[in-house]
Amino acid sequence: MSARIIDGKTISADLRGKVTDAVHRLRRDRGIVPGLAVVLVGNNPASRVYVRNKSKAVTEAGLRSFDQHMPEDVSEAELLDLIARLNADAQVNGILIQLPLPPQINADKIIAAIDPDKDVDGFHPLNAGRLASGLPGLVPCTPLGCVRLAKTVHASLAGLEAVVIGRSNIVGKPVAQLLLAENATVTIAHSKTLDLPAVCARADLLVAALGRPEMVLGAWIKPGATVIDVGINRIAGEHGRPRIVGDVAHAEARGIAGAITPVPGGVGPMTIACLLLNTLIAACMQNGLPAPKI
Repeated sequence: MSARIIDGKTISADLRGKVTDAVHRLRRDRGIVPGLAVVLVGNNPASRVYVRNKSKAVTEAGLRSFDQHMPEDVSEAELLDLIARLNADAQVNGILIQLPLPPQINADKIIAAIDPDKDVDGFHPLNAGRLASGLPGLVPCTPLGCVRLAKTVHASLAGLEAVVIGRSNIVGKPVAQLLLAENATVTIAHSKTLDLPAVCARADLLVAALGRPEMVLGAWIKPGATVIDVGINRIAGEHGRPRIVGDVAHAEARGIAGAITPVPGGVGPMTIACLLLNTLIAACMQNGLPAPKI
């Protein structure tokens, strides 16, 4: 029996529609239009595509876009000055720094300079601490998208055995914190985990975020488990043409899992939808309004 495909495109489109409706109500009732500034440094082709897609989604949702493009050789001081100006701009409710940054820039220093209440990527140390402590704050978009996708399969995540492969600050650690908040029993696995296949085979919910193409084999997956594949890896396909695959060997896993996200078309679209949601939440918080229930 083949696994149910968790359609991130359809689920994210529904979330984006709800965010758009909430943005229109906020404009109509309060005269507030949430604004997002995306800062791109240099001309990395992949980053330019991501920024273009984000900007298109921002405009379609009725938000203001304040895109900033800085040259590859920008100094750290110049970038910090831009962030200070965006922090002070009341029309800018969210600030996102597109990573990676050039080598002359300390990414940790840049992220720490963002106003935590405008940190829609959820990477600021204060927001990471809020998440770890179970306090309200802005949450990283990809982990938030992963949990929302899992909840389209399970009415409740409480009591599920969840295994997260990967311990990055961007995905692994925050998705584990979010799953703990949902009362799942969470194991974080990584490259030093002994007998990784056996650990994965315990999981009712498996989140693969290790950045290695098709490493998680079908034999690692518990029959009927839900698999959220965060990986986006470019590998050589037929006739040397590149193709995109996840961290999970999808064809094998699909015959064993109960539900699985595709790559592409799974977690990726949810990341952008959750960015829009975070910008809306940030705008509400900054204006003393409750966060919308979406």
